Amino acid sequence: MVDTLRLIHPTQMVDTLRLIHPTHYYSPFTNMSTPTPQTQAPGIIRLKPQQYIHLLDNNTGVTRLEVGPQTITLQDHERLVLEPQPMIIVPPRHHCTIVNPVLRDDHGQPLQDAHGQIKLSYGEMEIRFTQDPFPLYPGEQLLDKIKRLQVVETNTALRLRALRDFTETLAEGKTINRLAGEEWLFEGPGTYLPRIDVEVLETIKALIIRPNQALRLLARSNCIDRLGNKRRTGEEWLVREEGAYLPGVDEEIVTVLETYVLTEKKALQLQALRTFTDVFGKKRKAGDEWLVTINDAETHIPDVYEEVIQEVLITTLDDRQWCMVQDPLGPDGKPQLGKKEIRKGRLSFFLHPGESLEGGIQPIYVLGEQEALLLKATEAFTEGTGTSLITRHPGDLWMIEGPCDYIPPVQVQVMEKRKAIPLDKNEGIYIRDVKTGELKLVSGPQAYLLTPYEELWAKELPPLVEGLLDNQADAGIEMRRSVAAPSPTSRDSPKKRDPTRAVVFHVPQNSAVQLHNYKDRTARIVFGPDLVMLGPDEAFTVLSLSGDKPKRPHVIKTLNLFMGPDFMTDLFTVETSDHARLQLQLAYNWYFDLPNRNDIEAVTRMFQVPDFVGDACKAIASRVRGTVAGVKFDEFHRNSAKIIRTAVFGMDEQSRIRKEFRFDTNNLVITNIDIKSVEPVDEETLKSLQKSVQIAIKITSDAQEAAAHHDAARVEQEAKARLERQVIIDTREAEAERKKLLELRAENAAIETTGKASAEAKATAEASRIQGETSLNLARQDSEATRVRNQTELEHLKASQAAELEHQQALTKLVIEKEEKMATIRMEEFKNRVTALGPETILAIATAGPALQAKLLEGLGLKSMLITDGHRPVNLFNTAEGLLGNITAPGTIMEEEDLPF
Repeated sequence: MVDTLRLIHPTQMVDTLRLIHPTHYYSPFTNMSTPTPQTQAPGIIRLKPQQYIHLLDNNTGVTRLEVGPQTITLQDHERLVLEPQPMIIVPPRHHCTIVNPVLRDDHGQPLQDAHGQIKLSYGEMEIRFTQDPFPLYPGEQLLDKIKRLQVVETNTALRLRALRDFTETLAEGKTINRLAGEEWLFEGPGTYLPRIDVEVLETIKALIIRPNQALRLLARSNCIDRLGNKRRTGEEWLVREEGAYLPGVDEEIVTVLETYVLTEKKALQLQALRTFTDVFGKKRKAGDEWLVTINDAETHIPDVYEEVIQEVLITTLDDRQWCMVQDPLGPDGKPQLGKKEIRKGRLSFFLHPGESLEGGIQPIYVLGEQEALLLKATEAFTEGTGTSLITRHPGDLWMIEGPCDYIPPVQVQVMEKRKAIPLDKNEGIYIRDVKTGELKLVSGPQAYLLTPYEELWAKELPPLVEGLLDNQADAGIEMRRSVAAPSPTSRDSPKKRDPTRAVVFHVPQNSAVQLHNYKDRTARIVFGPDLVMLGPDEAFTVLSLSGDKPKRPHVIKTLNLFMGPDFMTDLFTVETSDHARLQLQLAYNWYFDLPNRNDIEAVTRMFQVPDFVGDACKAIASRVRGTVAGVKFDEFHRNSAKIIRTAVFGMDEQSRIRKEFRFDTNNLVITNIDIKSVEPVDEETLKSLQKSVQIAIKITSDAQEAAAHHDAARVEQEAKARLERQVIIDTREAEAERKKLLELRAENAAIETTGKASAEAKATAEASRIQGETSLNLARQDSEATRVRNQTELEHLKASQAAELEHQQALTKLVIEKEEKMATIRMEEFKNRVTALGPETILAIATAGPALQAKLLEGLGLKSMLITDGHRPVNLFNTAEGLLGNITAPGTIMEEEDLPF
């Protein structure tokens, strides 16, 4: 025993266990067994109460159920196929589902086939409720987990559907045959016991119908609703009773309807989707529309066949308002199509379906003293009483003048509201008679009210005239300016002219405007300062004058003709007799000679020439060219002013130049000519003139340059003499100063040499003394440092050796104490184990069977210890015998070398 029973050191246990193959391992000391293949060695299985296992008999191929508590020793032909499992416990108010349940006889015992195999109902499921703990037979399976029974609360139901045909027994003892696909409700409160052939589709909760609410339901199939009414498939209805409502299995909740609250100011317009009788007991036809007001009910929930079109607000008229209702409701409740009705305030009403307001709510027409309404009859009617009876025909126009209040009847259309137009002295309006078409101008001062057959007429003017009228301040002709028509871009955009107002033009001082009447084919001329008011058939004569330099036609546009005096400038080219071309720029003073403005012929003659500027400039340029063509360039260059004036004004009988040039066609008079510039056009001529001017300039500049050179030379010589004299004086003074400098330098050099020699001798002596003292001090310090260093090293070596010796002694002492205590502990441990077992027990165990051998190993403290070479399977029972095979007598003592650890 001593030789065999050798305990394995913990460091060797891991390596030993690795030699055991997992498929060869089985632990008989636990209550749970691991699945083993068919090659597993037999073992012992201990089942606790409420545990079960499945064992396979390899000889018969039958799997049997074993239930604890018991101890099972596996035979060689038996194999454990299901490790110990706890039995299934179904708590109260719980259930579980078993797949492939076992078949049972009338006494509840499982059925077996001829081979002893338990019979199963394959493909079926079985629901088991609270019962004693039970095991699963081979082939049975637990589906999911154990579930709590579903409690159906109040106002809640389960929607169930039959998966196959079966017969259900109710609590009252009645039976109901359920067909596959049939649906029904299990209503609470209660606990639902599930069935295999019944499927729970959903949980339905009752909806709470609150005040002013209704529930809209739809029938899925023909049924009887909760209230006992028969319903057809697809039919909809409302449930209006307050409280909880649980829909039936054939009922579908469409929506929850909210009620419409009706007030004195709000009504509900409804439309019938089909013919039915509403909640008020009235029969409605499909398409009918009606109003529900507060007179019918305070609240209203639309029925399933009612569609809410809109909420209608009340229409309120005060004392000063009225309205016209089209297609008003008749006594039969139907709209009277084509009829109109005037309603006046103070009044409140709802517009019924089909009714509408023409033009909305209108205020009463309040006419002042200078106001009137233009009315038109839309149909024949009679107004007034007695002698003032008046018959109006369709299309008649008349006016009602204020002050008064007026509400038109349905036969009258208000065309417009007119006010008297106030006109100042210089204001007017254009009026057209719609009957005769005649146009007239009405001017002030007065307040004019149009008659029924009169209307304002708009006088349109050309855009050019409109632009000139908008800029009347710049409308006068300015001969100095070469621009087109006056542009409003430099000022704010003017207000657009009212075309119905008379066109008024302010004629400037010393100017004239011509007006043409295209109806009478006459013209009139107005002189300024004056104000022109254009008649309906009159138009302005627009003058288009030449401008710029040289003159270009149609540059200046104007309505009035300035009579002068003024000036104009022109630029043109002339050629002398020796073919020298010159460009002249001349300015002419002019005016219109009109001694008597009442002379119509003379006045009219001013406007006979459309462009007097261009014609005058052309005439003058022609005369100048003719005269200059017979004169040579030199002569013209010396006497240009006389030649030009003679050419334009001419000579009188005394051979003197006249003072003016008159145009008899329009009485234009040229009074003076100003020659601004004369420039040759030919480059050769221009170069010759420039060359002569340059020669004269050069002669003058050369003379000035020679005089300047002479003066410069004289000044230069004087400056040189003064400079040489100053140089001599400066040199003499510099030599005297140089002498003094040399004397000072010699004296400084002597002093410097003496001082330098004395300083060097003193410095050398002092340096030798300091060097000697320094060497002596260094030698003393080196000697002291060497002594201190040696003494320190000696002390450190002594302390280190003493500490090391003390440490080694302490370690040795601890090791000795540890070994003594460990030896004592091992000896006491083994002695206590052997004493506790006793010699008799060890001998009995050695001669007992495998069970006692296992207890022996357990008592020795060996758990799951195997000794193997790793090549052959280990027999656990024989191992115990091998360990104790050499025991010959009780009380044998183990040797010291065989003790554990």
